[in-house]
Parts: sequence; structure tokens; C-alpha cells
Amino acid sequence: MTSVSGADAEGARRSSSDAAGIVVLAACAGWAVITAAAHDGRPEGGLLAVLAVTAGHAAGRMAGAVLPVAAPSAGAVAGIGLAVAVPHLTQGAHPGAPLGHSGAVAALLTLATGAACCAAWTTTAAGARWVLGLLGTAAVVTAGVLGSAIGVIACVAVLLCSLAAGRMRRRGAGLAGLALAAAAVTGAVWAVAARRLPDGLAVALEGQLTAHRVELWHDALDIAERDAGLGAGPGRFGELSPAVARLTLSDGKPHSAPLQQLAEQGVVGVLLLGAAFCWMLVALWRTARPTPVALTAGAALTALAGIAAVGNALSFTTVSAGAGLLLGLATARPLTRESPAPARNDRPAP
Repeated sequence: MTSVSGADAEGARRSSSDAAGIVVLAACAGWAVITAAAHDGRPEGGLLAVLAVTAGHAAGRMAGAVLPVAAPSAGAVAGIGLAVAVPHLTQGAHPGAPLGHSGAVAALLTLATGAACCAAWTTTAAGARWVLGLLGTAAVVTAGVLGSAIGVIACVAVLLCSLAAGRMRRRGAGLAGLALAAAAVTGAVWAVAARRLPDGLAVALEGQLTAHRVELWHDALDIAERDAGLGAGPGRFGELSPAVARLTLSDGKPHSAPLQQLAEQGVVGVLLLGAAFCWMLVALWRTARPTPVALTAGAALTALAGIAAVGNALSFTTVSAGAGLLLGLATARPLTRESPAPARNDRPAP
């Protein structure tokens, strides 16, 4: 009777997180349409991102249930392959680093590292675990070869977090720490954009971020001040930004997901973006998968959030779909029973 009650409670927790995800993603899509109608914007990009996350999450849940080790392994290989191929498949301007497509490359390699580590924690074969660990390391090497410094940093961070996750019994503290890390990066981006940092630190960060990127961030805040409620409308940042007009080759984006949401969809848009990230962490907290799997996926998604805060990674459909896929793989319920040893201590408290 106790086991039946426990299974019912677990199912209720999973259902509640799934329902929350549906509400949040629907709200993101609905708000994009509302703000577009108010200012003659173009919501297609936001709607496509929501669709990509949803499709990726569904695919991950199904693949992870049937092939809990093979599916994330294949996802890691695909992520590395796409990271290598994206610069050659994407049309348009290729601005210098750290602008341009380096954000998408770093994001794909980060997700690939997370998927490889999740597969390594899922398998029970020691040899396979070492091979999958080498696959995660291959993503770091690939980032270095492609010249993506932020990709190397993010992939190494995911690897280290995954190793540390193996020693953690309760996932709540780890996921809370990841949420604080994402909030800190977002706060730092806002401080740079609002010119709230000391002069010496601001100059140092501008040297790393490039002056043009910082100008884009300034423009995003200026545009948001004109209509903080609804924003300027999806897809209209490029029309209103003086920094974009001064650049011959530009993708018309501020290269920061939170600031783009703020400029184009107002404060509500930023809150919905934050709610989507929080839903992912809550889903990982609720999942019955072992704690190392949940924390590894959370670390990869948090690293992705950091990359998106300072780049245009979320402008690429493959990245959005990859994030949903990793979340689905980490929250799937495998048809084969997993090892009970780590599962006793890693489920969230009711």
C-alpha cells in the first residue's frame, strides 16, 4: 500500500510540473502575439522558439523512456556535429567574436556535454561510463578548436558540476544554487547596460564584451523605457536601435535574451522568460531520475542561460530544441528500472 501511495504522489508531482510547463509556454506564446498586435511586431521568432522547446521536450521524454542511455548519447554526438556544421549552414552576416554565431556553437556544445554526462550517470557499465565521459570531454576540445572561449568555459563548468553532483544526496540546494547563478549573470548584464558599474570594472568588461555589444544593451534599455509594459514589439529592436543602424553587417538583435525580451515585450516578457527557466529547474527537482542526472541537466541549462544572457544563442531554433530535448531526457521515466541505490535519497520531499 505504501509503494502504491508513493507512486501516486510521484505521479502527481510530475503532472503538476508538466501542467506548469504547459501554462508557462502558452503564456510566452500568447504574450508574444499580444505585444506584436499592439506594436505591429513580428512574433514568428518567439512562437518558433516555443514550438522548438515543446517539440524537443516531447521528443526527449519519449526517447529517454525507451533508450535512457542511447538517446542522450546520440544527442551529444548530434550536438557536437551541429556545432561544427552551423557556421557553414547558416546564411547571413558573420560578425567577429564574441558576436555572431559563436553563441550558438557554445550553446550546442554545452548541451552536448550535459547530454553525455547524463548518459554516463544513467549507464551501469563502467566502460560505457568512461567512453561517455570522453564524449563530454570531446565537446570541450571541439569548443577550443572552434575558437569558442565561452564554449570551453561553459562545457568545463558542466563537467565539474556533473562530477560534484555525484556526491550530492539532495538536489534542492544544487538547483537553488544554479538559479542564483543565472540570476547573478542576468543582474550583471543589466548593470552593464544601465551603466551601474564602477568605471574600471565597466571598462574591463567592455573590453571582453566588445563596445558594440554594450551599445546594443544600452539601446535595449532605452527602447524599454519608452513602453515598459508592452515593449516595442517582437522583432522591432533592429528598427529602433541606433547601434544596429551604425553597423553594416548586423542581425538586428541586442545579443542578450533578457534585454531583448525587455525591449520587445516589456517587463512581462522578461518575467515569462524567467518563469520558463524556473519551470525547467522545478521539473528537474520533481523528476524521479537520479540526482546526478537532474543536477547535470540543470547545470547545462543554467550555462545555456548564461550564454543566452550575453549572446544570441536563443535566436537559433536548434539551440531551443536542444534545450527542450535535454530537459525531456532528464525528466523521462525509463521503461527499464534504474538502479535503486541513488534513487532512495534523491527524490524531492513531498
